[in-house]
Amino acid sequence: MSRKSAAALCSIASNATLIVLKGIAGALTGSVAILSDAIQSGIDLVASVITLLAVRNADVPADARHRYGHEKLEDLSAWTEALLLLAGATVIAVQAIRRLISGGHVDQIGIGIAVTAVAAAGNVVVSTYLGRVGRATESPALNADAAHLSTDALVSLGVLVSLIVVKLTGASWVDPAVGLLVAAAITFTALRILIGSGQRLIDETLPDDELTAIRDVVDGFLGGQVIGYHDLRARHTGNHHQVDLHLQFTADTSLQDAHQLSHRLQDAITARLPGTSVLVHLEPEDRVRPDRFDDRLSPRSERAAETQQLPKLP
Repeated sequence: MSRKSAAALCSIASNATLIVLKGIAGALTGSVAILSDAIQSGIDLVASVITLLAVRNADVPADARHRYGHEKLEDLSAWTEALLLLAGATVIAVQAIRRLISGGHVDQIGIGIAVTAVAAAGNVVVSTYLGRVGRATESPALNADAAHLSTDALVSLGVLVSLIVVKLTGASWVDPAVGLLVAAAITFTALRILIGSGQRLIDETLPDDELTAIRDVVDGFLGGQVIGYHDLRARHTGNHHQVDLHLQFTADTSLQDAHQLSHRLQDAITARLPGTSVLVHLEPEDRVRPDRFDDRLSPRSERAAETQQLPKLP
C-alpha cells in the first residue's frame, strides 16, 4: 500500500468513528451545532473515500487511452470534495436558521462537551498527519482532505465553546448561531479548495519561482549550438509537472547533436524540479516564430525573427 493510500484510509477510519460519536451526541442533546458537526464529518467521510480512489488511480501508469497518465484525478477529487462541502454547508445553514426561528433547547450538555472535545483532538491529529503526507507527496487530493479535517477541527472547537456557553448561561440561541458560523467556515474552505483545484484543472501555469528555476536551467544551455528558446509552457498534473518549449539551434547543428542537447536539458530540468516531464521541440535558427507567451529569445533569435519571411496564411 502506498503512503498516500494509507493516509486516505486513516482519514476514512477517523471520519467513520466521529460520525458515530457525533450522531449519538447530537441525538441525545438535540444540539444543532453538534448535528452540524456530524454532517460535516459525514461529508468528510465521503470526501475521504473519493480521495482514496483518486490517489490509488492517479498513480496508474499512462495507457493507450490516457497517454498523459491519470494524475488529474487528484485535482478532480479535490474539486468534487469542495462541491460536497458547499452542499453540506447549505444543509447546516438551513437547519440553524430553522432552529433560530422556532427556538429549542439543548439537553445533556455534558455528553456533548465530552464528545466534541474528543472529536476536535482527533481531527487535529489526523489533519496534521494528512497534511504532512500531502506536502511530502505533493498530492492535491490529500491536501484537500487535510484542509477539510482542519476545518472540522476548528468547527468542533467552536461547537465546544458554544456548548460551554449554553451550559453556563442557558442561552440556547448560541447553539444555532454557532451552526451558522460552522456553515460559513465550511463555505470558506470549500471555495478556497474549489478555486485552487479548478485552476489546476484548467492548466494554470506553474508559480513564478518554479518558472524562474526552469528558465535559469534553459539559460545555462544558451551559447554555442543553442541560440535561443521560446513558447515555454508549464503546468501541474496531479503531483507532477509538465513542461514543453521550443529550442533553437544553429544551422550547422546535426540532428544527433540537437537530440543529445535536448536530452541533457530535459535531465537538467528534472533534476531541478523532480517529478517533471519535459518535451523539447527542435528548431533551426532560420525558423523562428513569434513567441506566444512573451518568453525570452536570445539576441540572435530576435534578429532572425525580425528578418524571417514567414508564409502568409490563406
